[in-house]
Amino acid sequence: MAFGLAIVLLIGCGKGEKEKPIWKDVKIGDLAPTASSGGERGVQLLETINFKIYILELPAENVGALDAVWPILYTKPVQLNDAYAFKANSFSIGVGQMTVWSEVAGQLDAAGAKVVKTVTLLLTSGEPDDLVVAALMEKRDVSYISGKDSWEVATIGPGTVGLRIKAEKIPESRGVCEVDAQPVFSPVISRPGRPTGEQEKCSDLFFTAVGFKLKMSPGDFVLLGPGQYPKDQTTLGGMFFSGVGRRATVKSYLLVCTDIVD
Repeated sequence: MAFGLAIVLLIGCGKGEKEKPIWKDVKIGDLAPTASSGGERGVQLLETINFKIYILELPAENVGALDAVWPILYTKPVQLNDAYAFKANSFSIGVGQMTVWSEVAGQLDAAGAKVVKTVTLLLTSGEPDDLVVAALMEKRDVSYISGKDSWEVATIGPGTVGLRIKAEKIPESRGVCEVDAQPVFSPVISRPGRPTGEQEKCSDLFFTAVGFKLKMSPGDFVLLGPGQYPKDQTTLGGMFFSGVGRRATVKSYLLVCTDIVD
């Protein structure tokens, strides 16, 4: 299935042809999710902020193609916790609306990007959830930049490395939410035979310096990807963006706000 077709189907639009990229035949405006209130759609059991997250992979040799994607997107709406640390950890980010999606999708498709996994998040306002990007079965070291001239190494595992995402509705701005995301390691603490005292010492490790915030409405999307090829998987950037397999690949994450249910 073509990369563009996968995006269209998973956002919730109609079926298209598999033989060619869907954006060649369908207007981008038709693909954007629409905001609607609970009253318009009948009784709602949950008031949620809904996201679709697409994990993308492209061949490592084509990572330079991302250089053509970032200028299409906006960075001004994003508030980085630490701009220096964000870049030093090889993270890049851009924001867009569906009006520019055809151009972004065309560049990604030409680079051989594929959707390898789709995650749906239905977030209650103010309650976080994790997008897991790596599962660690045993202890290992991870190195990262926590600030200017501050290189740190932490021993983590077993557990998961992911992106913790929290979204809150903005009362005075209907159809708008504030998204707060930051990388985190979450240890596995429920293991038979582990002493209670040791369990109490286990806690999440937040890589706060690499966190970011922004306001989003339905139809907005965020692309999170590598600033350069993440060769070393012992770094935070490597854990997020280096694909695991026989063929070297690079991962990126497309976060789409699909609905804000009141």
